[in-house]
Amino acid sequence: MKTNFIFYYVSVLLIFTSCQSQKQPIKSKSEFQNQQNSFFKDASKSPLKPKDLKVFEGLEFFPIDSLFVVKANLKRTPNTPFFDMKTTTTRVTKERVFGVLTFSINNESYNLNVYQSASDSDAESDYLFLPFLDTTNGTETYGGGRYIDLTIPEGNQMIIDFNKSYNPYCAYNEKYSCPIVPRENYLSLKIKAGVKRFKDY
Repeated sequence: MKTNFIFYYVSVLLIFTSCQSQKQPIKSKSEFQNQQNSFFKDASKSPLKPKDLKVFEGLEFFPIDSLFVVKANLKRTPNTPFFDMKTTTTRVTKERVFGVLTFSINNESYNLNVYQSASDSDAESDYLFLPFLDTTNGTETYGGGRYIDLTIPEGNQMIIDFNKSYNPYCAYNEKYSCPIVPRENYLSLKIKAGVKRFKDY
């Protein structure tokens, strides 16, 4: 009887250990990274292809770096016209330059245009779209650049946290239509923060 009990206990333990080993933990380190990984793991929302979702363990991120959390001055550009921002497909999005952000990294000054979509302005949304390119694109990060979500500040200063930069969906699946980053939003430095390049699909 005792032998049978030991055999049963060992069998249950092996099954439990086997199940545990098949569960692959999602790699994450910050609230933003947790949110990104949880979103990508959710089959009902994830932009990943089924074959990639099946083996998904977590996105690759640069180490969080305070160097890339910058205070920017916002020069608003009221009444700028909406234009057709090209995407990776034939679709276009209606955007306008909401303002110009000026900030410094390593004592060098940089500018980026921040955009507002026609749909957001009609809905009185406070959402702003900050797409950018940098010298990591095509090697360490997605070749088409990355995005940051911002909100309209009450004053003329705002924080840009490049650690929260993320890839467009088309970095994971070519079926998506993604805004192409305007060339004027190129930064001539390595922004080693935020999400890294996904494997070639």
